[in-house]
Amino acid sequence: MAILNEGDRVCYGCGGVNEHSASCAAQDVAEVISVYTRAQALEDGVLVDVSEMAKEAGIKFPVALTRTVYGQYVEVPEGVTCQDESGRLWDILWMFRCAAAQFRGDALLFKLYVRNHNRELDSRDLVTLKAICGPGDDAEPVITIMLPEED
Repeated sequence: MAILNEGDRVCYGCGGVNEHSASCAAQDVAEVISVYTRAQALEDGVLVDVSEMAKEAGIKFPVALTRTVYGQYVEVPEGVTCQDESGRLWDILWMFRCAAAQFRGDALLFKLYVRNHNRELDSRDLVTLKAICGPGDDAEPVITIMLPEED
């Protein structure tokens, strides 16, 4: 069950779904014409569920990475040595956890070094990721880690 469903009517004035609050006099409503749930995004591969390893890192909410983040920073490029997917995923989750421990809000930018080559690390290897904590399909807290320009 999603927070909003196709056909729901949302009030512009009070934000009520399929009903107005007692004090709302607004008449304008918008009809929801399409809904794309987190579950659908996971099923379609748009998001990659990494909740099991996130639990190991001490993160209590479900966590997903966008396919772009997973492809660029978890999957090991061909020919790159001394790297593996679980270690790279752990680095992302651990650096998120460390940054989140110092943060209060819903959108967090954090940085980590990712080696996508066989040379020594330098400043070109420092990447910024964005983590959003928001409502899942049933309004439960979920975390999505993405590129800063993604939403």
